[in-house]
Amino acid sequence: MSRTIGPVLGVLSILILASPAAAADAAATFKTKCAMCHGADGAGQTAMGKKLAIRALGSAEVQKQTDAELIAIISKGKGKMPAYGGKISDSEIAGLTAHIRTFAKK
Repeated sequence: MSRTIGPVLGVLSILILASPAAAADAAATFKTKCAMCHGADGAGQTAMGKKLAIRALGSAEVQKQTDAELIAIISKGKGKMPAYGGKISDSEIAGLTAHIRTFAKK
């Protein structure tokens, strides 16, 4: 990912939070692409999540990552997580990044 694309997608992910329809679309994408491992609540307490020892998306460790870092992980994959770049659109990846922020501990 080029240096200019990361910040642009980060800003796009912030804008996505402003649109209820886009937030609903991001939640739907999360449900179909991510929840099987990360769980509907992002806690990773699924059979696959436990097997892979994935971190809870609401954890401080995940939430301290920048939007650009999360976008890179979603796009390129990490460990056993598949890469979604080229499989879903950049706006869907930005939406997933914004959705991950909704799991932050309050």
